[in-house]
Amino acid sequence: MAQVTVTIDGKAYRMACEEGQEEHLTDLANRFDRYVLHLKSQFGEIGDLRLTVMAGIMIMDEVSELTRRVSTLEAELENLRNNRDTVLAASTRADETLATVIDEVTTRIQGITEKLLVRSSAEPN
Repeated sequence: MAQVTVTIDGKAYRMACEEGQEEHLTDLANRFDRYVLHLKSQFGEIGDLRLTVMAGIMIMDEVSELTRRVSTLEAELENLRNNRDTVLAASTRADETLATVIDEVTTRIQGITEKLLVRSSAEPN
């Protein structure tokens, strides 16, 4: 287990993390520290525990908003996928219909060609 020292509100905290996660943990701590410092600049010295709780609530508010946005985007993505599937099915049906019509036209043209060949061979030169 790796260890890293992070600083929150000027206080150092030694924390354990998985190997290779040290930079990520330091980044998270620095981001959290910015929340604490922001609140401290707004409210002054109101106590470490209160600052920590307020920062945690701010972060959870952002997480809640992001979760709501992700849910909305997932619903939109599902609608787009459904619309795509509907369009693909319609396109497949249109292709099948077109193939059938082309086949029918081809058959008619072959019939007309045969009739013309029969007539032209029956006519004297």
